[in-house]
Parts: sequence; structure tokens; C-alpha cells
Amino acid sequence: MQTECIHCGAEHSLKDGEFGSHVKVQFRCSRCGKSTVVEIKRRVNSTVVMSPLPTFARAAGTSSNSPLPPVDPSLRLPAGADVILSIVSGPSQGTSHKLTKPRIILGRQGADIALDDPEISRHHCLLEVRDTYINLKDMDSTNGTFFDEERVRAAMLQNDTEFRIGGSLIRVNFQPKK
Repeated sequence: MQTECIHCGAEHSLKDGEFGSHVKVQFRCSRCGKSTVVEIKRRVNSTVVMSPLPTFARAAGTSSNSPLPPVDPSLRLPAGADVILSIVSGPSQGTSHKLTKPRIILGRQGADIALDDPEISRHHCLLEVRDTYINLKDMDSTNGTFFDEERVRAAMLQNDTEFRIGGSLIRVNFQPKK
């Protein structure tokens, strides 16, 4: 399972056997040395939801004014597919956005993809594409980011999964290039 440090953004790979049936796992970052606690929930479709503790529950937590962690060089769009975000419901229903770079911010204004939804924060969430899946990260938004109608801090999205920000339900699709 892939997760990352909430302090510096370093990517870490945790082995399923290491955490067994535990619902929370703590690990120490190899880059900055700080601890991160993630909550683990297993879904029927094998999508794993990881939710770091909320900012107010962390010592030396970050705020929405903090700069983004540096771009990880392993981020990349898949070579044989286009990544499409389709707005299934909400004020922008029926629109689609093809990702042109592997790291984008969804939000209301000043974001890479701006959605006309008053319930979405200016910089609401971050999407990072890693070939066959996408890391979804809430950016301390006011109204939250939801996966399977549960508020999450982070989730791993696979083809044909949906998440909600504000009043907008968004579907992720990896479509073969034509």
C-alpha cells in the first residue's frame, strides 16, 4: 500500500503483512524522521482509503496556507491512457476534464481545474497520478472530500471510482488513447 508523510510528502510503501487487521498504522518517515498515523479501511473493490489524522489532532500540524510538498519525480500520466475526470452531478454536471499533467489542484478559483460549485474551497483537493492509480488528498478544505460518502483526508483512486467535493460528484476514468 502506498502512503505518504503528512509532514514532508515523501512517498512510503507499507506492506500489507506489516499491519495485519489494524485500523491505524503509525510509521516514521525516512526523509524527515517525523511520525505519521494513517487510518486504513478496506473496500470491497480493493480500493484502500487512508486518512491521516486531522490537522487539529497532529502536533505541529500543517495549515491550508502551507506550501505544497515538492513534486515527486515518480508522478506520471499513463503512457497508453488518458485520465478523464467527469462531473457526474453538481453545478458543472456533464463536463469532463482531461488531465494534462500528473499533479493538479481541484478548486473553485486559482486551481488547475476550477469547478463552478460554491461549496468547494478555492484550493480543495490535490490529485497525483501514478500510472495506474491516483492519490487524492484533501487540502484542509472547509466542506471536506468524500469517498464512498465518508469524509477522507486521502484516498487511492482507481479506474471508474468516484469521489465528492462540495456538491459535485466526480468519476475518474483511465481511457485508452485513440
